[in-house]
Amino acid sequence: MFIRFFAGLLLAGAAMAAPAAPRQMERLDRGLVALQTPAGVFVSWRLLGTEPAGVRFNVYRDGRRVNAEPQVSTNLSDRDGRPDSIYTVRAVVGGQQLPASAGALPWAQPYLRVPLQKPPGGVSPDGVAYNYEANDGSAADLDGDGQYELIVKWQPTNAHDNSHKGHTGPTLLDAYRLDGTRLWRIDLGPNIRAGAHYTSFLAYDFDGDGQAEVMMKTADGTVDGQGHVIGDAHADHRNAAGYVLAGPEFLTVFNGRTGAAMATTNYVPARGDVAAWGDGYGNRVDRFLAGVAYLDGQRPSAVFSRGYYTRAVIAAWDWRDGKLTQRWVFDSDADEASKPVAGQGAHWFSVADVNGDGLDDIVYGAATISGTGRLLYSTGLCHGDALHVSAFDPEREGQQVFMVHESPRCYGEHGLEMHDAATGRVLWSMSGQNTDVGRGVCFDIDPAWPGAECWGSVGGLMSAGGQRISERHPNRMNFAVWWDGDLLRESLDHVAIDKWNPATFKFENLLNGRQYGAASNNGTKGTPVLSADLFGDWREEVVWRNEDSTALLVFSTTTPTEHRLVTLMHDPQYRVQVAAQNAGYNQPPHTSYHLGAAMKPPRYLPITTP
Repeated sequence: MFIRFFAGLLLAGAAMAAPAAPRQMERLDRGLVALQTPAGVFVSWRLLGTEPAGVRFNVYRDGRRVNAEPQVSTNLSDRDGRPDSIYTVRAVVGGQQLPASAGALPWAQPYLRVPLQKPPGGVSPDGVAYNYEANDGSAADLDGDGQYELIVKWQPTNAHDNSHKGHTGPTLLDAYRLDGTRLWRIDLGPNIRAGAHYTSFLAYDFDGDGQAEVMMKTADGTVDGQGHVIGDAHADHRNAAGYVLAGPEFLTVFNGRTGAAMATTNYVPARGDVAAWGDGYGNRVDRFLAGVAYLDGQRPSAVFSRGYYTRAVIAAWDWRDGKLTQRWVFDSDADEASKPVAGQGAHWFSVADVNGDGLDDIVYGAATISGTGRLLYSTGLCHGDALHVSAFDPEREGQQVFMVHESPRCYGEHGLEMHDAATGRVLWSMSGQNTDVGRGVCFDIDPAWPGAECWGSVGGLMSAGGQRISERHPNRMNFAVWWDGDLLRESLDHVAIDKWNPATFKFENLLNGRQYGAASNNGTKGTPVLSADLFGDWREEVVWRNEDSTALLVFSTTTPTEHRLVTLMHDPQYRVQVAAQNAGYNQPPHTSYHLGAAMKPPRYLPITTP
């Protein structure tokens, strides 16, 4: 088979021009996974970002080598594999075999079932009974063994959007190994309201010790994973409408292995005058987001924010040597130079090095903040629900931002637009037809057009270069996943993975999770608990909850591919976008390079691991 050997064209750690030093990333293991198929057993594994270009692989079944010669590809179909076969992989460098990976037993179904310990329900102070559902999640190596653990947010069924009054049950956070072992549970308590905009959390190795920490907003009554209470255990700051508009607000760093609170400080910014954020009842003041960014170009920082309809404040934090310190704060109210960010935020922010200076920047919607905490630009097109950042157009230098917008009075003729990520210059746009454009996606679905294709809930289908492909738009626009064997991306919508057929202008189903009892989250958003390259080769896994939230179902592809890429989780931009997948109206993670049909060999950022 001809292998498209992208990683072999340059060192996996080959540097781009701007970064002066490698970025601190996770030390991952081989991520070997085996799945039973009608044709035998499909096996795939990671190519790491720290490995040399010439690395090859040998695959062993029950101690006997399966492949005749060391192979370039990172997947293999073994027609003689059995349900009880045990597989290992050994890297070959310079003709020498390295130690074997951990063994993998084939899954009996196309998913791994991770049992959950579902919490009991309750009754809120307004008399509403609630149960719990597994909601948004994250992945991080919490114990330093090179494998990902899954962090799951338990959301009560009486969770509310900020615009709706009503009490809620407390939000809980659990950490699980892939065998279902629960490491800890954190209870955010009564003074953190439950809902998509209140409870963003970050799971990442911020200090480089090989074990991830967890950071999030906390309050009086939050209980850590060891049973210790933060603040006043007896305080209840909820008002009659269920909003929390009084009392202290904290930011806490938790130990990822034990769940113990290690440091707590005041959340920045404080709420201050609630009405100053745009209304008096608590809708706009409590719009929180969070993300991870390499603001010094080498080590990750945590970024937490408040507000986007009016005032916007973004605070960057470092966790180093057991101390939590503030790196910088950006406030749209601080001075005249910062005012253009007011009202420009989205329901999710993205992170990318937009100008190639080696420092990550915060794409906060229609405005972008530099890695040094200063305004780079504002398009002035105002708030929107969805944005995407990547090298969508391979015929342009740098990266681009595709965004849809909400207010016709502000966006004018640019309801859906792509702008240069470094400068904010609008490259092309479509009319929003005087509506709130509520959905928009951008990923490569058609090899006939260079780069990604972009569309939304209004207007037609556009190429990344600004050519109108059709006056119609595809009927899926929630999420995306790299799933099958080519370099195009598939639609991930509710519990279905679908492939675009340009000839028929339709999506065709590849996987229907419903037949396995899978369920999606967040209403019409139809998102999974998480999608990311969790193990196996560079294709992504999808984590859905089952219908009664007693288990997570982790699906992985069984389609062979001729393409070889470094694990997407060793692309720092993709990795930090994965870390923010539980925040707000999250959008699918994108790589720092163009990943799509007829792509050029990627220029990987240099990385280092503990």
